[in-house]
Amino acid sequence: MNVRRLIPTTAVAGAVVLGLTALSACSTSDAADGGNGDKLKVTASFYPMQFLAEKIGGEHVAVTSLTKPGVEPHDLELTPRQIGSISESDYVLYLKGIQPAVDDAIKQSGVKNTVDAATLTTLENHGSEVSGHDHDHGHEGEEEHGHEGEEAHEEHSEGDGHNHGEEGGADPHVWLDPVKYAEVAKGVGKSLEKADPDHAADYKKNTDALVAELGELNTAYETGLKNPSTRTFITTHSAFGYLAERYGLTQQGIAGIDPEAEPSPARIQEIHTIAEKEKATTVFFETLASDKTAKTLAKDTGLKTGVLDPLEGITEKSQGADYIEVMESNLAALQKALGAK
Repeated sequence: MNVRRLIPTTAVAGAVVLGLTALSACSTSDAADGGNGDKLKVTASFYPMQFLAEKIGGEHVAVTSLTKPGVEPHDLELTPRQIGSISESDYVLYLKGIQPAVDDAIKQSGVKNTVDAATLTTLENHGSEVSGHDHDHGHEGEEEHGHEGEEAHEEHSEGDGHNHGEEGGADPHVWLDPVKYAEVAKGVGKSLEKADPDHAADYKKNTDALVAELGELNTAYETGLKNPSTRTFITTHSAFGYLAERYGLTQQGIAGIDPEAEPSPARIQEIHTIAEKEKATTVFFETLASDKTAKTLAKDTGLKTGVLDPLEGITEKSQGADYIEVMESNLAALQKALGAK
């Protein structure tokens, strides 16, 4: 499935100075297994949720991620021990629709403080028949959506007037849009305040700091992608629909939202045509999946290859130590591919 979306944005000029320390030791599973004292035991489903829990929770939480570095999150199978650790958690943060095994285990865990990040922002269906359009998101107040149940998720994924579904499902890759990720961060902060009222002031302070950093990242993207030579980029994994829409770009996915899906010969031929017409220069692949399809397509079309990281996990191959750094690397890669000044 490919995604073609286009939304004009008002570029906000500004410089960005971003720097985050490496992930703290309290994020390791060892820390979560012992020596917690009175720390809140937090289970995160995969890296984008882990990052939020660590940045907002700070010294008051011990975070365990269910997805080890280098593991493709979509393929995750849980061990009995991991399933047990979910049940023993004080707080669980996940994103419904990315990892079916996790969704099932959390549903059965009985944990009181369970937060589905998909309910903290508006999900959309990104699919194959869409060309760019103007669309007002109406972000005001989106962070207010409840996280106690799934009503908000159902409402957003079905009733938004869009018909661009990947087989009818909402695109879960909201963290690749810094604005939507900030909305999720606000909701996570509020839920941590409720789960652990004794440290509510710190959670609020940490949330505000993270939201400010994400705001700077958004400004960097708006400024850095203001005047591209082309607005079309080609990727093996259709994870960048929200990012493309936010910054007025068009994502052409070789395959669908599932990174392991094989493209059809007809789709590959279509990509050839689009690349010529839209003057696309680069086929992007990701760090956690095979680059074989991208290299084959690039060879056939005379395009370059590059890395655009969907940030589903951080490894030694990642172009940065954390979410902010990798997103900065993604911006640089997009600027180069799109000819943005």
